[in-house]
Amino acid sequence: MTEAKMDLMPTGTTVPDRGEVLVQAIPFDRARWLPLLPSVDWWPPELDDCPTVAGRRRVDRKTVFGVARRSDTVVGRRHLLTAALVWGTGTKARSVIRRAAVFAANSAGDIDARLEAALGTLEEQGPVAAYYAFNNDQHIKHLGPAFFTKVLYFAGPEQSEGALRPLILDRFVALALRAADTGEMWPTSGWTTPWYRRYLLLTHEHSLQVGVAPDQIEAALFARGKQLA
Repeated sequence: MTEAKMDLMPTGTTVPDRGEVLVQAIPFDRARWLPLLPSVDWWPPELDDCPTVAGRRRVDRKTVFGVARRSDTVVGRRHLLTAALVWGTGTKARSVIRRAAVFAANSAGDIDARLEAALGTLEEQGPVAAYYAFNNDQHIKHLGPAFFTKVLYFAGPEQSEGALRPLILDRFVALALRAADTGEMWPTSGWTTPWYRRYLLLTHEHSLQVGVAPDQIEAALFARGKQLA
């Protein structure tokens, strides 16, 4: 673990090592997800190879990054969406039903088209433009910022040299930003594109200051936000 002084968080806040970030694992229940998917073909095979802990399979960030490497195809993008939802949800039946509403509210063809367009924007124009796409023209009903930024995060480059890379922005990260001395009153939901851009600029600036990857700052903010909640 690395001790780092950051303006975004109290002095002495612990920033996790990149290896710790990659192995952040969430338990899931395959049986709860399968009936809610458009078809079994939307289930990423990598999830069936995840290790079992205390009777539950657990998927980590590294596994979802592996799924995302196949996002240049229709099936790969479907698998990325499912894997990102599974990783961000946990095992509670109510939570799974809520997250899987994206499949009930949108046709498979519409999801495919919007995923392709938004991820194409990510590749061609970067994460801020891709955020705008997902939040506007390519919005997928019931896929809000807390989850489409997960899709963008895993679809983006795992390492970056100077350029902004996509990061997850959810209510816990927002709570940490709200408590930070950034000179802004951060909303805890409904973030517009300028808020996302500001978030990326802040996290990337601090990652350079302390010599870590941007998603290590995101993970530290998430942990701080959970404490505040």
